[in-house]
Amino acid sequence: MLQWCKQKLLQLVASIIFYSAIPLPYIKDLEFKQVACFAPVVGLMIGGILGLLDTAISYLNISILTRSALVVCVWIAITGGLHLDGAMDTADGLAVTDPERRLQVMVDSATGAFGAMAAIAILLLKTAALSDLSENRYLALIAACGWGRWGQQIAIAFYPYLKPTGKGAFHKQAIRSYQDVLPSFFLLLGLSGLIWLINPQNLVLAMGIMMIGSVISSSTAAWFNHKLGGHTGDTYGAVVEWTEALFLCLLTSFS
Repeated sequence: MLQWCKQKLLQLVASIIFYSAIPLPYIKDLEFKQVACFAPVVGLMIGGILGLLDTAISYLNISILTRSALVVCVWIAITGGLHLDGAMDTADGLAVTDPERRLQVMVDSATGAFGAMAAIAILLLKTAALSDLSENRYLALIAACGWGRWGQQIAIAFYPYLKPTGKGAFHKQAIRSYQDVLPSFFLLLGLSGLIWLINPQNLVLAMGIMMIGSVISSSTAAWFNHKLGGHTGDTYGAVVEWTEALFLCLLTSFS
């Protein structure tokens, strides 16, 4: 049992290193093949850090718009821009009318006009939606980061990977079917249940988080599959970013 716990802890550490810029001490011989299994857990951690930051700077009497912009900037920094870069590359690929050239364009590290516009849209939507959320902002941040990465797991589990190799190819070995995404799904459902238990008056918010999160994350993964016929490491990042942004936008209706 102790050995199993140690193994899972090391896998979680590997996932944190892979999906974030959170500084951690060097650990020799870390295994990264299972990092996708812990992506939603890392998302909840990132959301928790952002929620703490947002709560802390709220005492500085900074306007809610400026506060939201600061949180979104730290959001980019704490993920190392990993997912946003994927969203930009995916937008450049989708702008190409020839389906056979899309993957070539997405591999190109140079950012095109459509990639830049996608990044601007995502950042604007996140900032505007956060600015409209005057209460329970920390819960919104935690849930958005968690459900965004569950959407990535959906994309990995249910849709083909379009390249024989690539930065996201090994994820398919870790998540193969719906059974592999259920632990994270129940973890996120537990988050909604915890929100309700802490404050029964938040029942509507808890249900909204559960419904919006599950629908948006699944739909975003399905949409990119429909447009490209599958997924790549870049589209995994795009699923995370667009799920987070759209989740926050729809959550404003429950604020």
